[in-house]
Amino acid sequence: MLAIEKRRGAVPFDPLYDPMTARGLGPRSDYAPTYWIGTAGPAPQDDGPVTGDLDADVVVIGSGYTGLSCALHLAKEHGIKPVMLEANGVAYGCSTRNGGQAQVSAGRLKRSQWIERWGLDVAKRLHAEVCEGFDLFRALIRDHAIDCDPQDGGHYYIAHKASVMAGLQKEAALLRDSFGYDARMISRDELHRTVARDQEAHGAMWEVDGVGIHAAKLAFGYLRAARELGARVHVDSPVQGWDYRGGVHHLRTPGGTVRARRVAVATAAYAPRGLHPQLRDRLMPIMSNSIVTRVLTPDELEAVGIRTGSPLTDTRVLRHYYRLLPDNRLQIGSRAAITGRDAANPAHLQALQEGMYRKFPALRGIELDYSWWGWVDVSHDMMPRITAMPGLPGAFYALGYGGNGVMYSAQAGRRMAQLVAGGTLPALPIFNTELPHEGWKTPFRRLGQWGLYKLYHYRDERK
Repeated sequence: MLAIEKRRGAVPFDPLYDPMTARGLGPRSDYAPTYWIGTAGPAPQDDGPVTGDLDADVVVIGSGYTGLSCALHLAKEHGIKPVMLEANGVAYGCSTRNGGQAQVSAGRLKRSQWIERWGLDVAKRLHAEVCEGFDLFRALIRDHAIDCDPQDGGHYYIAHKASVMAGLQKEAALLRDSFGYDARMISRDELHRTVARDQEAHGAMWEVDGVGIHAAKLAFGYLRAARELGARVHVDSPVQGWDYRGGVHHLRTPGGTVRARRVAVATAAYAPRGLHPQLRDRLMPIMSNSIVTRVLTPDELEAVGIRTGSPLTDTRVLRHYYRLLPDNRLQIGSRAAITGRDAANPAHLQALQEGMYRKFPALRGIELDYSWWGWVDVSHDMMPRITAMPGLPGAFYALGYGGNGVMYSAQAGRRMAQLVAGGTLPALPIFNTELPHEGWKTPFRRLGQWGLYKLYHYRDERK
């Protein structure tokens, strides 16, 4: 594995951190050893830790994609210059541990499942919202000159076994006929000839929106843009206490208390369970592993035959997401351990490597330059929420993307900024309703998760 430059003054990264059991997060932890951190270059200037009590009109908790987008849009569209509080370094969590894949989705459900849950009219309006989010995502990269190596070419949803092809064909027809959205089926031969020689593939569904990006460069670009517009970003400043009294939120950090009338929470899966009682147990943190190979040789590149840098995702429930990076390394990720204490178990790395070998046998035994894992914020009903917090005036959150937040987090941050500024949002199920709350059951859901993973694996791998 390649060594990664350490963040100055940081304590060693804890690879076994688990948001379900940890009392808190940080401060001063080093970054996870991801490809993105290893190749992004130094992080842009921030505003350092909080060093005394201060007042702010708006505080944003969390400096990942959502928090940075919220801060950027508060300043750009509403004239509000927020203070951001980050427990460690900027974009410490999901935003520098994901697969760098932007897809036209939010949450875990397909369009057909939207229709089953809410009906066609609501599904169409939700689809329009997600497409608007993709337009915003592209515009932010373009308008703020964010050099995040965007590779635009659509998203390929690859059938890993023959029995799923009929379902993909039905979904593609639904996207075209009911949503007017460009999607089509690709045969195995065409896929191997023009996209990738994935040896498991039986075909694929292609949809027009899909962009591969450099995850850390995107986050650092958002950071530059937000600070240029007047946002202050205080790193190494975890919120260790949150009281609301006299119409003011008091957020206690190691360096001082920040007082604000409005608070926006954008912590994804990395919020400690004690951040605020109204946030407790509204998410089920799920771990995802990712690896990046050494640079492929010309012969290896020919063998894998990947001719696009846009996102590739297979049809497993415990899906693999993968793509060829601009420097000719292969990145692939999937689900892994259930608990933090089991995260470093070599069996999980071996399982991910075997998944790569099944797709691309020529890579068996290839050296890895990077291996990491991180926590994904999966909601209990598989969809995100952007909402005010009932009973807590001036408090809001945007959470629950379920592993599909690279793109939609930009729009979610903008939508949360609208709420913070006193605006209203469209009448959609992901707005102005809270994430389902599982209460005391959440820790015990991991027992069920273990069983479900066994079931999903059986279903994924049988013919």
